[in-house]
Amino acid sequence: MTELILALIGAALVNNVVLQHTLAIDPLLRREPRESAFRLQVHALGLATLAAMLLVSILGQLLYHYALQPLHLDYLRLFVFLPLCVLTPMPILLGLQRWLKDWPFAGLKPLLTGNAALLGLCLQLSGEPQGVLHAGMVGLGSGLGFWLVLALFDDLRQRSQHDDIPLAFRGLPIELMGAGIMAMAFLGLNGLFSS
Repeated sequence: MTELILALIGAALVNNVVLQHTLAIDPLLRREPRESAFRLQVHALGLATLAAMLLVSILGQLLYHYALQPLHLDYLRLFVFLPLCVLTPMPILLGLQRWLKDWPFAGLKPLLTGNAALLGLCLQLSGEPQGVLHAGMVGLGSGLGFWLVLALFDDLRQRSQHDDIPLAFRGLPIELMGAGIMAMAFLGLNGLFSS
C-alpha cells in the first residue's frame, strides 16, 4: 500500500509529465482570452486529462501484459498504444459532458487526442515490471500532476498580465521563464522519496 501511495505522489510531483518529461506542454502555451469561462476550461482540460491518463494507463498495461507479452509481440506496443491513446479521449469527453453539464468540454477534443503524455505514459509503464494497480496509481498521479501544473501556469499567466513587465519579456518569454522556474521547483522534490 505504501508503494502505491509513493507511486501516486511521485508521479504527481517528482516525475511530472509536463515539467520533467516535457510531454503535453502545448496546452500551456495556448493563447486564449482570460475570462471566467476560460478558467473553467482549464480545469475541464485538467479533469479530462486526469480521466484519460487513468484509463489509458490501466488499459495499456492490460493490453501489454495480457495480450502482447504472452504472444511475444512486445515490439508492437507502439502500434497498439497509439490507437488506444487516440480513440479513448472521445468517450471520456462525452461522459464528462453528460456528467458535468456546466463545464466547457466542447473544444477539448484536439488537445486530448493529440496529447503526447498519454502515449509517453503508456510506453513508460510498459517498461516497468509492476502490475495494473501500480499503473493506475501512476496514471492517476500523472493526471493530478498535469492538472496542478495547468492550474499553476494559468495563475502565473494571469498574474503576469497585471504586473510591470518589460516589453521584451511580455507574453511567451515570461511564460517560458515561469515554466522553467516551476520545473526547478518540482525538481527540488526529487530527493523526497529516498530509500
